[in-house]
Parts: sequence; C-alpha cells; structure tokens
Amino acid sequence: MDVWLKILFYISAFIIVWAMIGYPLSLKVISNLYKTKRLEKNFSHTPSVTVMVVAHNEEKVILDKLHNIVSLEYPKDLIEFLVSSDNSTDKTNEIVKDFIRSFPEHNIRLFEVKARKGKTNAQNEAHKTVTTEYLIMTDANSIMDKSAVSELMAAFTSEEIAYVSGRLSIINHDVSDVSSAEASYWDGDLASREIEGRIQTITAGNGALYACRTKDYNDFNPIQCHDSAMPPYYALQGKRAIANHDAIAYEKAGEVIEDEFGRKVRSNRVLLSQILPDFRILNVVKYKWFTYFYLGHRTCRYLLWIAHFVLLMTNIFLVDDHFIYSMALVGQLLIYSLGLYRAITKSKNKYLTLIYYYLVTILAQWVGVYKIISGEAKPFWEKAESTR
Repeated sequence: MDVWLKILFYISAFIIVWAMIGYPLSLKVISNLYKTKRLEKNFSHTPSVTVMVVAHNEEKVILDKLHNIVSLEYPKDLIEFLVSSDNSTDKTNEIVKDFIRSFPEHNIRLFEVKARKGKTNAQNEAHKTVTTEYLIMTDANSIMDKSAVSELMAAFTSEEIAYVSGRLSIINHDVSDVSSAEASYWDGDLASREIEGRIQTITAGNGALYACRTKDYNDFNPIQCHDSAMPPYYALQGKRAIANHDAIAYEKAGEVIEDEFGRKVRSNRVLLSQILPDFRILNVVKYKWFTYFYLGHRTCRYLLWIAHFVLLMTNIFLVDDHFIYSMALVGQLLIYSLGLYRAITKSKNKYLTLIYYYLVTILAQWVGVYKIISGEAKPFWEKAESTR
C-alpha cells in the first residue's frame, strides 16, 4: 500500500512542480538551441480581411470598439468589419446600426444571432457570411493597436501557418492586487508561447485577438472556445499555430477576485476533455515538439486540481514514514494557511496575493470540473463588469 501511496505522491508533486516551474525553465533551455529561429514577417502580405467582433449586451463598450476597429491601419478596400451579436437584449444592436448609418464609408455589417448559444456559436454562424481570405476575431472589450491587423497578416508567411495569436496587454495591472496577479500570470504565459510558436506551434491562443484563413475555419462545438481548441486542431493537421506579440490588444483584467474567479471557472468548462483532447498528441515521432509542449504546458496545468488533492491525501497517510513527508505536509498546510490568511485579511502583500491567486485558480478548476460532471457547464456566461 505504501508503495502505491508514494508513487501517487511523487507523480502529483511532479505534475505541480513541472507545470509551474519545470516546464517554463525547460523552455528557456530549449530556446537556446533555436537561437537562430525567429518569427518571420512579410508586410507586403495584405490579403482581404474581415474583423469579427462578438458581442452580447455590450452597450457599455461597443461604441468604443467600433471607433477602434475602423481606425485600424490597413488598406480600406481590403478590410471589412462584422459584429456578431449573440442575441443581445440591450442597446448593442441599436448602437451598431446607428454607427453603420453614420459611417457608410466603412464596410460594417451586423449579424444578429437569434438564439443565445455563446461566443463560439456566434462565430460559427457569422463565419458563414464571410467572403474575405482571412478572418480576425476580437472581443468587444478589447482595444486593438492600430497596426494589429497588419502584424497578424504579416505573420502568415506560408501555407503551413494556419493560426496567429496576438498579445493581450493588461492595461489595469496596477489598479488592484487581483489585476496585478493576472498580469503577472499573462507575462509568464506569453513568454512560453513566444518560444513554442517560434520553435513549432503554440498550444493555446487568447480570445482577445487572433486570426486564421477563412477556408481553414472549423465549426467547433459551442461549449468549446477557440483559445484552447484551435491551436491543437491545426497542429494535429500538421500545420502551425504561432504567436505574433507585436499584434496587440489592450484589455482590462478583473479587478475583484469574484470576477477573476468567475472567468477562470468559465475557462475550465471543458477542462476534462482538454487534459488530452486527442490521443494522437502522444505521437512524439509525428508531432515532435508539439507533444512536449502540450503535455508540459496544458496537460500538467489541467491536472493541477487533482494533483493537489492527491498530494495532500497521500501526504497525510505517509507523514510518519519519513521526515521528508512531514516537511512536505507542513509546507502544503502553510501554503493553504497563507492563502486563507490573505482571503480573510485582504492583505496587499505581493507574495501573499500570488499564493492566494494561485489557490483561487485551483479552486476554479474544481468548480469547473463539478459543473462538467453535474451538467451545469454552459457555452455562455455573464461578463465581468470590472473588465468593462
């Protein structure tokens, strides 16, 4: 019995350490082996493009978004704009229609989705009306840099590249400790994605800004999100999903823990199926670095919820076996206690906040798993007001 407990203990410990420390460090080592490999760009590549904005009850931000997209620096005769309104019941549609009437010189269309089924479904439906060569997707509350479209298109330097993700820049990182912790998380994750994409392919994108060829678009199940579904989908086709972090979208992170927790629960609505979405990923001979990237970056992170539970449970049974297990248990209890202390006192200490934020992330995974098992996971959600 002790042997199995120890095996489970060390496997769980490895998953946690590798996901948070080992994998990012290994990427830095691997990156040194590919110093000469750089992101290639071709700014003469200016195909026809549709910028799609998905919105549900975004009356607070949609006008700013419309002004933002029509000011993008790209040949006017090669760019179209499409707002896919996911059954909006506020003034979103009215604002878009008024804007279209006021600025007839811009090629803007409103596509009204009749039944609310979430962002991915709204993209699936609206995509069928797109006739341009490329499709760029962006969120209603994200403000795109003027050069974002040019940067995304410049990164499609070959047919091998099927997907390009931009960079999400958090603009309110100094407003609260919660938004600061989220910005720190993104900084680390972006560094990993830059290396993955430069070497072969990224394992996930971000919903604020990304692009694909219109002909390569796939109708995913509405419960899925493009962030996690698209890059693996293309990688398994032998194509590349890359990141061009010079294509920037500016967005607010949640400023209160309730908003960030809710967002993380939503992002985990298909967590169980993401652990290993396709067994072909294990074919390292065929998929090479993508296998390593996915298992290290995604699979290990998607297993953190159960890894922490198993580590604690096995540690309790092994505590008298060796002083190492005693120290490990003290360490775990200390981490949980510090997180609880931060939750109760709302301390502004940077390190306590990072611990607290990490534990909230793990709790969000547990809630996400519960919703999946109970059938409560939905393809749509209520937006976080502090991000608007």
